[in-house]
Amino acid sequence: MEISGHRYFIRLSYLGTGFHGWQIQSGSPTIQQTLEEALSLLIREEIRLTGAGRTDTGVHAKIFYAHFTSEQPASVIADRHLVYKLNRLLPQGIAVHAIFPVAGNAHARFHATSRTYQYFICTEKDPFWYQRAWQYERPLQIKAMQEAAGILTEHDDFSSFARSNTQVKTNICRVQKAVWEQDGHILCFTIQADRFLRNMVRAIVGTMVDVGLEKITPAGFDMIIRKKDRRCAGYSAPAWGLYLTDIQYPYPVE
Repeated sequence: MEISGHRYFIRLSYLGTGFHGWQIQSGSPTIQQTLEEALSLLIREEIRLTGAGRTDTGVHAKIFYAHFTSEQPASVIADRHLVYKLNRLLPQGIAVHAIFPVAGNAHARFHATSRTYQYFICTEKDPFWYQRAWQYERPLQIKAMQEAAGILTEHDDFSSFARSNTQVKTNICRVQKAVWEQDGHILCFTIQADRFLRNMVRAIVGTMVDVGLEKITPAGFDMIIRKKDRRCAGYSAPAWGLYLTDIQYPYPVE
């Protein structure tokens, strides 16, 4: 149960390299634990964060929201000087951009209406994309991958791309957008949905790469989804190519 007080949203970004994802894990450095410790130290109050979701080990976030409750008023919390001090305290891989008051029932996870992820593949050796994209130099048929991406919007049960043995009530997700784009030697897959399953995007990308290698046809990709069996899909793409890039709410967020 959260303490009584004022509700705040915090907007941040982070490089997942060196962290075991967002959520606190015993004995492993995580974004949540690092940020909670820094906030608690500065505010001099035990702070517990609720994130917009979970990102796996090594996954990045260009934008991420979390909420917390504090007894401190907005004049103390929603102050650019606190953000400045927080960023001085946090490691280089985490940046806080804003902290702002919200309604008492605002929820960073449950109130999110959509999330957008992007996955980057680098098709030639490039030191500036090292551990920021999946370096994959085999030729890929982008047109076939684009066709497979369009198929995602025709389905809502993504059990074939769900991590097994997870305690989720449903594997139903509504994909609003799925598209591949190419800029020189960088391929970018963008997918937007109302929710995502753990490991879902990486499993989709790994399977679509098999489509690009012509191991699977777009029709075969469609059949994999219909089978609702993770064993039918391909391997998961590496975590370091995945970025959470947008989260939408039914109310304004800074």
